[in-house]
Amino acid sequence: MMTIAECLSHQHDVDIFWDNASDLIAVATRFSLDVSTIKIVPNVFAQTIPLWKRLLVTRKYDVIIFLSDGSIPLVLSKKLLVHIQQPLQSADQSSIKRKRITKIFYNSLFTRKYNQKLFTHIPSMVLYPPVVIKSVPVSKENIILHVGRFRVNSEWEGDYKKQFVMVESFKKMIDTGVTGWKFVLAVSLRAEDAEQFARLRHNAKGYPIEFLIDVPNDALWKTYNKAKIYWHASGYGEDLSAHPDYAEHFGISTVEAMGAGVVPIVINAGGQTEIVENGKDGLLWNTLEELVSKTKKLMHDQKLWQQLSLNAREKAQKFTKEQFCRDVQKLVSES
Repeated sequence: MMTIAECLSHQHDVDIFWDNASDLIAVATRFSLDVSTIKIVPNVFAQTIPLWKRLLVTRKYDVIIFLSDGSIPLVLSKKLLVHIQQPLQSADQSSIKRKRITKIFYNSLFTRKYNQKLFTHIPSMVLYPPVVIKSVPVSKENIILHVGRFRVNSEWEGDYKKQFVMVESFKKMIDTGVTGWKFVLAVSLRAEDAEQFARLRHNAKGYPIEFLIDVPNDALWKTYNKAKIYWHASGYGEDLSAHPDYAEHFGISTVEAMGAGVVPIVINAGGQTEIVENGKDGLLWNTLEELVSKTKKLMHDQKLWQQLSLNAREKAQKFTKEQFCRDVQKLVSES
């Protein structure tokens, strides 16, 4: 949402409804966003704000863009654009609020597919997230890389991103003769997940497996640039028809890896299938046996790896920030 604000601020006056300006400044600093012309205004969408005040404030805006968790605000702006980033279980059914929606935009076809039934007869589109590529030419090393948050699922003993599954798969590869390769997992970690993460690290002992924990973006890109293969497994073993939110909704880290020429070998589920075209710019898998066999093939077929790597770099350009900003401007002007 902050990138949307930055994109629009070049041609429009942009306000952000938020109560703590330092929060947004921190985000802008972290992601190198230019927010110099953006104003922070009191958050009239807070539950403590009376409806009459929100209506009075929002009537002066030409466009309001709202990030939704299924809720819909009642506003009086000329246009209301609602953004949804994940599959939802339910949504506000108020006909008065729904009539105010100009358009809904999703972060992937996958997200749109699972939400359209909740928002019938409302125009929608897909606006892929922007991905900033910081690739530099360096010598590639025999590294399989995974990037993702380590988060424990409260409903069962495991993790959302399936890092446990990937570690066990790599261990089996080493046990069956793979040499000269290492698996690097770059993760962000919360204090409440530290105990489970300690188990993951313990399981990896004795194998060429490394962990990068909460590393700065520049350090992460050094690893992207050196790696050859990228793994992603979110959604593996899950009933995605019942819990589509367990799959990757889009896959920014996959695009980042591709932008650095890292060949993705990712699960055939969720938003990953919109990023990777199997056999052209990466490989998709359905079973762990496929993950291992396709990885081994790529390890030994340098010509195939080079072609997929080249195509992956090209595909990543589809998701640049420049393209995103053009699409945002078009969304606002044409809706």
